[in-house]
Amino acid sequence: MKQFQLGEFEEVVLLTVGILHGNAYGVTIRDEIETRLSRKVSVGALQTTLRRLEKKGFLESNHGDSSQSRGGRPKLFFTLTAEGKKALDYVKESRNQLWGALPEAIINLSFS
Repeated sequence: MKQFQLGEFEEVVLLTVGILHGNAYGVTIRDEIETRLSRKVSVGALQTTLRRLEKKGFLESNHGDSSQSRGGRPKLFFTLTAEGKKALDYVKESRNQLWGALPEAIINLSFS
């Protein structure tokens, strides 16, 4: 279903928000992606993707408490919505179907 198609980075961000359930805000999401995938993430790319996923209805955001260390600004926490979970399920099933269609010759291919 086209409505659930995700780009690769969108998928990574949605999965990471799910992993961080309850503690997903910009810094923790970026740090989790960088740690788990050894992949640098720019703040701008992450914020753009979070907003796009929120606009699609796959994420919701809520302001946390203000803190002195942030100059009185609250953190913006993200949570996965039911539609976001459906999108992840769709992507996972699509990938599994493709993996399942690989011929044995490719599966057993060795590059050593």
